[in-house]
Amino acid sequence: MRNKWKKLFSLLLSAVLCLCALPASPACALEVSARCAVLICADTGLTLYEKNADMPRPMASTTKIMTALLALEAAEKTGDPVVPITEEMVEVEGSSMGLQAGDEITLSNLAAGMLLASGNDAANAAALYLSGSQEAFAEQMNSRGKELGLKNTGFVTPSGLDSEGHYSTARDLAILTKAALQNERFGELCGAKTYTVSFKAPEKTVQFTNHNKLLWQYEGAIGVKTGFTKKSGRCLVSAAKRDGITLIAVTLDAADDWNDHISLFEEGFSSLKKVSFDESDRVLSLPVVGGEQEQVTVRGLSGGELAVPATDAEKIKRQVLLPRFVYAPAEQGEVLGKVVYSLEGAEIFSVPITAQESVGQKEKEEKGFFSWIAAFFSRD
Repeated sequence: MRNKWKKLFSLLLSAVLCLCALPASPACALEVSARCAVLICADTGLTLYEKNADMPRPMASTTKIMTALLALEAAEKTGDPVVPITEEMVEVEGSSMGLQAGDEITLSNLAAGMLLASGNDAANAAALYLSGSQEAFAEQMNSRGKELGLKNTGFVTPSGLDSEGHYSTARDLAILTKAALQNERFGELCGAKTYTVSFKAPEKTVQFTNHNKLLWQYEGAIGVKTGFTKKSGRCLVSAAKRDGITLIAVTLDAADDWNDHISLFEEGFSSLKKVSFDESDRVLSLPVVGGEQEQVTVRGLSGGELAVPATDAEKIKRQVLLPRFVYAPAEQGEVLGKVVYSLEGAEIFSVPITAQESVGQKEKEEKGFFSWIAAFFSRD
């Protein structure tokens, strides 16, 4: 039974991992004002548009995507502790959620202050509380970045204020955001138009309005984070969902970022098509060696859906991978093979094929002494 689940988990994991191996989509004719930009499908990791996507740039307060994610993950693990605000925490320039020394506020509410009000004080407070210093927290940010596969990113400040060695790329920010949106609490906060934060001391509530105008301007927008410094220019990371497809757009140093993102989303959604991978109605049989019955019925699972470029949907190829036979015993639900879907030679999805019933091993007949004698003299 344990081997059955190991095989099933392995095949399902390979199906998930291969989502990131989709062939790159050809560049479209879309033009944006940003110096650097990228558009990806969050469900697959497929790049739909890019412009200088790997050029390192200062990324301003989009940095807070990482800071807020780390804060929310820590809050979930530690029961959302109350953070006592100190003078050092609020000694930071730029945008603020209005923290003052002596305030007491939960770690998750600091994340809310980062994502809606872009509070540099909130980011600084979370960093000092979690790591003791900005430098130590930067190490934590960079370590997590490596785990997520960020290849051209260096974190120095938790807020995104300009500093030497503090940079990222449009592509890395899209990868980071894809991971952050998998955190349910992060998604709730970055997609909220308004949010009310409660302070533990002094007891009060403050309502913040999200700086992300796309939440009002574009139907289906679900976040994520704005940013600006003189050095970085206007930076924006956004996400939108339509018909079960989630897209992430990133622009760095953009003169017209709101319209850039609307154009990117419109282009992206119009270019994608949902493809279903359901093998549950296909039933096959496999010969069984040494079994109580000669065959076992096998069936594929319901594999779900995947968004691919509409022009590529008809190019997807299906291949059934099954052994010529199986040895008994076989357990019901045991993974015996898979159906592989590929696009331009790259595997994009796979669906496990499992046994529909158990087949026991045939017991060997015990032969007595006289049976062996009779068998011996009957030989040619």
